Amino acid sequence: MRVVSGIQPTGNLHLGNYLGAIKQWVAMQDQVASGGGQSLFFLADLHALTVHQEPAALANATIEMAAALMAAGIDPAKSILFNQARVPAHSELCWLLGGTARMGWLNKMTQWKDKAGKNSEGASVGLFTYPVLQAADVLVYKATHVPVGEDQKQHLELARNIATKFNTDFAVELFPLPEPMIGSAAPRVMSLRDGSAKMSKSDPSDASRVNLIDSDDVIAQKCRKARTDAEPLPGEMAGLEGRAEAKNLVTIYAALAGRAPTDVLGEFAGQGFGQFKPALADLMIATLGPIRDRMTALLSDRAAIGAALAEGAARANALAAPTLREAQDAMGLQV
Repeated sequence: MRVVSGIQPTGNLHLGNYLGAIKQWVAMQDQVASGGGQSLFFLADLHALTVHQEPAALANATIEMAAALMAAGIDPAKSILFNQARVPAHSELCWLLGGTARMGWLNKMTQWKDKAGKNSEGASVGLFTYPVLQAADVLVYKATHVPVGEDQKQHLELARNIATKFNTDFAVELFPLPEPMIGSAAPRVMSLRDGSAKMSKSDPSDASRVNLIDSDDVIAQKCRKARTDAEPLPGEMAGLEGRAEAKNLVTIYAALAGRAPTDVLGEFAGQGFGQFKPALADLMIATLGPIRDRMTALLSDRAAIGAALAEGAARANALAAPTLREAQDAMGLQV
């Protein structure tokens, strides 16, 4: 079993990033390692280039994301952790697969339509073709499984289509068809100020999110000031319908505690947020505090993080290079 997944480096990591991706990766790493498989996790710095990036900011964000992953439990001894740009086979295989992928397939990609909007003529070529790079990210390692959320299922299907057509066109059995890896569903973490909007680093209000670097006091303050309503907590999830902010806080508590939301409601049913928020704040601090402290310690030596990524890239290159060569040979590029 070989699992491959990537995440774009973003600055100002927050609780939503942790619960939505990082925590899932750590659980996945341990699950795969216990079964004798292999996990590769990469910082998708090439994918970040579909829109303009300030070079220094992108470099810093890549190091900070790596520190966050390691602080949260991604262990370079158990997994291969690297940044995408340091493994040239990703880009090279993407170009080769560009001759296999079809414009009609890419035109149907939902995220292309959403992100380009009415300005498709002004969008970058990279934004249109990045699903082909995603396919290369997976196929270059002959991945057997790829963790996917709802928004990425279409992209994995594209990767499977590209693999099938390449194998057929060149009469080879080079690329296995990667299967979706469905773990525990990642919670959808919403803003602490608006239960209808996702928690986001782009929100102008810092009070809308809990950052991984926030102090214990700041976490407690943000939790205390999170928007709620005056009604007590119900005993069942049905009682949270129409109460977006209340549902968000219960969802966050359940995700941090590793419990079902119904169990959380069973414990706090009938209590108001005056009782619930302090318990949530304590749980946030107990979970995020150690991660913040480890992340801060790691970032005191950014060169060491860079060295860890370089070591991971060397291991990734050793896996990717033979696959790239096989693809070149299949296409008649032996010279």
